[in-house]
Amino acid sequence: MFRFTALRVPLVAAPMAGGPSTPALVAAAGEAGGLGFLAAGSKRAGAVAAEIAEVRDLTRAPFGVNLFVPPQTPAPTEAVDAYRAALGPLAAALGVSLAPRVEADDDWDAKLDLVAAARVPVVSFTFGLPPMAAVARLRAAGSCVLASVASVPDAARAVALGVDGVVLQGVEAGGHRATLTPAEEPNDLSALDMLPGARDLGVPVVAAGGFGTGEQIAAALAAGAAAVQLGTALLLTPEAGTSAAHRAGLVSPALTETVVTRAFTGRPARALANAFVTEHPDAPAAYPEVNLLTSALRQAAARSGDLQHTHFWAGTGWRLARAEPAAAVLARLWADAVAAGAPQR
Repeated sequence: MFRFTALRVPLVAAPMAGGPSTPALVAAAGEAGGLGFLAAGSKRAGAVAAEIAEVRDLTRAPFGVNLFVPPQTPAPTEAVDAYRAALGPLAAALGVSLAPRVEADDDWDAKLDLVAAARVPVVSFTFGLPPMAAVARLRAAGSCVLASVASVPDAARAVALGVDGVVLQGVEAGGHRATLTPAEEPNDLSALDMLPGARDLGVPVVAAGGFGTGEQIAAALAAGAAAVQLGTALLLTPEAGTSAAHRAGLVSPALTETVVTRAFTGRPARALANAFVTEHPDAPAAYPEVNLLTSALRQAAARSGDLQHTHFWAGTGWRLARAEPAAAVLARLWADAVAAGAPQR
């Protein structure tokens, strides 16, 4: 079974759904001595199987696959319908139709079967905790099982289910926060704030959220993290599948801060602040319904170069991201971490 102590470089390329986490990025992270993750959320099992096969063609290094845990409670349909109505004028202006109310299916069972049969070295879960039976099944298949959480109490709940480790995501993280439900209000704690409580749980802890310098990485490792996860720091790499619009947003001088919002997807997520965020402060806590509802709007705005009405996931350290190969990012940050006191592997 995979062990974080086996990594030459204790850096993890985060699973970033929606395109950024490609097989090329996963392989580059592994070849650089770290650990890369495929993002299986919002994909069918067949597409994930093809990506797993591609990673294995590119590298023999260990890698991970991240799955979204299905929602356990129904969405507030009246609130979603009201949000659809509020978005009507923007949809008309952009010339798109809003998605009808649909039952979302993330192909959970098929993807769980896939990662077990494929004996993926590391399987992680987000948007909820996996069933205990799923954890046991994957561990029996030889996978290291991780749970993504946003608090120490949730980390303890995950450990009670038998996971091998947790990804502890702090407030600085870009994209979706790893709260267990859409309605949960995330805390304002950094991974460094939470590490003292989490390291006593007896499993490896991966620190996540806003890491973009060697000094930050060294501090997390000194505080007990087994590894540090990078997401936003890798968005501008050539191996990432980050869209042209997202890349433009990350370097735009017009977008000057990040905020946590439900406006785009119904789940708390950190994005670059723009007009859409400002105009919709009261989006309902409904994922994936809001995500499906706003998808056409975001895509149309991105195609037209409208930076004010699409989403740009970004952690608080987004200005530190560089357009250089992923291996160079990991090597640079690890060298800086060692210089800042992190022990060499």
